Amino acid sequence: MEQAVKQDTQNPQAGTAQKVALVTGGTGGIGTAICEKLANLGYKVTTTYRNEEKAKAWQKEMNDKGLDVAIYKCDVADHEDSERVVKQIAEEFGPVSVLVNNAGITRDSTFRKMTHEQWRDVISCDLDSVFNVTRPIIDAMLEQGHGRVINISSINGQKGQFGQANYSAAKAGMHGFTKALAQEVARKGITVNTISPGYIATEMVMAVPEEVRGKIIAQIPMGRLGKPEEIAHVVAFLVSDGASFITGANIAANGGHYME
Repeated sequence: MEQAVKQDTQNPQAGTAQKVALVTGGTGGIGTAICEKLANLGYKVTTTYRNEEKAKAWQKEMNDKGLDVAIYKCDVADHEDSERVVKQIAEEFGPVSVLVNNAGITRDSTFRKMTHEQWRDVISCDLDSVFNVTRPIIDAMLEQGHGRVINISSINGQKGQFGQANYSAAKAGMHGFTKALAQEVARKGITVNTISPGYIATEMVMAVPEEVRGKIIAQIPMGRLGKPEEIAHVVAFLVSDGASFITGANIAANGGHYME
């Protein structure tokens, strides 16, 4: 009981109507950490998925941690499907006040060998999705006079990366979107920001051969990979009232791997 009281005093939404957060692609490594952080801050967290079996197993893991996260099958690369899910979330829980555009894929290839399908798949999922999901949410944020849009980009959107012309273009485009939208909605109490993680110790990165991973780490001044929780902490800061004067920014979280 004492622990529950302590948690309530740390919950910025204790005693108020629960705010709704949508994290696209929340079942991945970084997405999971973001969902957990927002849920522990008192948000009603919702997320999108494409693989139903994986998503239901993930939801059970979250439930086992005492976190109630709603999952919705959605292809965020599809505009109509994105609109449908946003509408469904609003009907079930209320309007989204925090949106984290986190969904993304890679289809790596040198540009000379890259197919149109590889280009289109990444641009559609990583960049078009930002429009598809944000567009039906922004009006409700404007009506509320408050909102947080956070776009999860990448270090490779800043510096480029061999074999990732598609991914680097999409992730750089996310921040261009951030800067433009931030100017349009700033006076309405809405902030729009980008986070650009470096190499994070997710399942995907840890699957890279140890020798290759070692070479990557050797290029990072801090001498280690980042943790998904460290990206989630940046999200928590940006959704807070204390970050209400920060908008149109790109926050690099890469251990000093790339600075500009």
